[in-house]
Parts: sequence; structure tokens; C-alpha cells
Amino acid sequence: MRIGPYTIHSIETGMFSLDGGAMFGIVPWVFWSKMNPPDERQRIQLAARCWLIQGNGKTILVDDGNGTKWPGKLKDIYRLDNTRTDLLSSLKKLGVSRIDVTDVILTHLHFDHAGGSTILNGGKPEPTFPRAKYYVQRKHWELSQNPTDKDRASFMNDDFMPLMDRKILELVDGEVELLSGIEVLVCNGHTSAQQLPKISDGKTTMLFCCDLVPTTSHVPYPYIMAYDVRPLVTLEEKKRILSRAFEEHWILFLEHDPITEAITLKKSDKGFVIDQKLILD
Repeated sequence: MRIGPYTIHSIETGMFSLDGGAMFGIVPWVFWSKMNPPDERQRIQLAARCWLIQGNGKTILVDDGNGTKWPGKLKDIYRLDNTRTDLLSSLKKLGVSRIDVTDVILTHLHFDHAGGSTILNGGKPEPTFPRAKYYVQRKHWELSQNPTDKDRASFMNDDFMPLMDRKILELVDGEVELLSGIEVLVCNGHTSAQQLPKISDGKTTMLFCCDLVPTTSHVPYPYIMAYDVRPLVTLEEKKRILSRAFEEHWILFLEHDPITEAITLKKSDKGFVIDQKLILD
């Protein structure tokens, strides 16, 4: 898909699974399981889908998946599956190497969004994209250094400390135009200062929904993850952002839906529902 000077690709980095109940919070199993069949351990399958943005002399990634640094026990717990693809092989298919990436926008530092930021070399983590500048919100970085008991397990230091040690992690303050034509919206329900990139050329606008709306099943307002540290804030953010997306005809890119890459919305008597399902390429 092309928006302004940029060509945007959907990048598949592999599949993983999380507990279905945790993914849907207060929504009963009888509802969410119809659209998201769980396995025998009540886990549902999820994608770790990213953006590759090329243009204006830039090669930009938005998030980079779970990565490949996982020990066997955690790979089993999260049912990590890279048999079909991973981040680097997906980039290679598009002719992009590790050294070609100029910028990596991290929505936040949870392992399923920032895990691919580093790789192991001789058993030690180092930046996957050594020539890139990485970006994350300052307030979210501060949380990662002192996480709460609720979200401590979502942060893995090897994903992001090497970036700060190499001085290639830039801390961002608030809603700004991060790169030409790419601004970020800041949400605080799922975690402190999650940044959602938005690309627009005045005619077409696409929002990287990240964990505000991770899958098609999360479009209805009450479908909010138990992982969210401030679920009522998430609810207000969904109402505000989905209303704006509908009024301004945005495309919504879904990071975790196992099948659907992007959607548009139409109104319903309870908020919004899916109008169209889209494929970027």
C-alpha cells in the first residue's frame, strides 16, 4: 500500500499464543471462543505482525515481534512458531537486510512488540539493526525500568537494554511527528505511553492499532484485555480513537489478528463493527 511518499508492507514475524481469558478480560469464554478457538491449554493463536515503511530515503520498521532469543520452556509456554516465517526472512523476501533498516518505532517494550529488536551473538544480545535508530516514549521507558508487579513479566531486559547501552534508543515525549508524515498517538490504558504510529497523506490514513485493538475480535468496546493496566482508560481511548477513525475514514492495521491485516469501520447500535477487511499488498 502506498501513502504519500511511503510504501507500506505488512511483515509477518511468526505466530504465538496467549491465554484466551487474559486476551478478553471480562468477556465470557462462550463469546470469545466462538471466534478464537483455544487449544487444550486455553491459548489462542496470535500474529506478531509489523509494518515495513519505505520512502523518503528511509527503511522503517514499526515493532519487530517476539524475536528468536527464547529458551525452550518459554517457547512452549507461548507456543512460539517460526516454522513458516520470522522477521529477518520476511524482510529478506522484500530485499531488506539488517543493515538497511534506518529506524525502528517501538510502540512499547513488551516482549511481543520489541523482542526482535535484539539478536544473540555469542550468547549475548546485540541490536538486530545496528545502523537504525530506535524510538520509544520516555514515560514508557521509565516504566520498563521499574515495572509494576502486574506487568513485570511483559518486559525482558535483553530486548531493549542493549539499545540504550549502544545509545541508539531515542526517548520520545508525547504526540509528535516522529518522522516526516508519521506521527504517533499516545495511549495509556494498556500500558503507560504506548505510541500508535499514524501515516497520512491527506487522502489516505492508516493507524497501527497495536494493543488498543489487537484483533478483529477487540473492536467492540467491552473486549479489553486483562493485561491492560488501566482498562477503563482503554475503554475511553477506544471510544475516542475509533470514533475518529470512522469519521475520518482511517484504515486500522491489526498487529495480532491471526488472519486479518487491516480493517475499516462502520457504525453499529453499540459502537462500531468491521466494514471491510483489507490486505496491504
